[in-house]
Amino acid sequence: MSAVLHVNEAGFEPMAEARIDEVLRIERSSYDHPWTFGNFADSLRSGYEAQLLCANGEVLGYFVAMKGVDEVHLLNITVAPAFRGQGWGRLMLEALALWARREGAQWLWLEVRVGNLRAQAIYERNGFRRVGERKNYYPALGGGREDAIVMSLKL
Repeated sequence: MSAVLHVNEAGFEPMAEARIDEVLRIERSSYDHPWTFGNFADSLRSGYEAQLLCANGEVLGYFVAMKGVDEVHLLNITVAPAFRGQGWGRLMLEALALWARREGAQWLWLEVRVGNLRAQAIYERNGFRRVGERKNYYPALGGGREDAIVMSLKL
């Protein structure tokens, strides 16, 4: 069951280690191979941009991105299952692009599973273009591997 929230009720806040357990509940409900507590904690310790999208104290989604010299690499972006299809992913991508531009980035990069057609469509609707593939990039069910599509957005 989806819960509908109005955009003016939501806002961003920096991800903090104290809230990683909330993030992990979303992560585990969203992926067959979720990030671990350590993945998120290491990202925070490394100074990566990690933001929560929240409303009424509840985490709707989050993203983690790594800044390079003139680019930003999106490492993880996830909308909680109950809030998908309401534009929150687009809002997070827009916030990430604004932050990246302020940081002087010229490009935003990401990888997405070949089989994740929904995410690919969201990225393409938001201006990302396919620029390549990474063979056997992601772990897959049954011990196999899945290819990734590399996408970029010129900022």
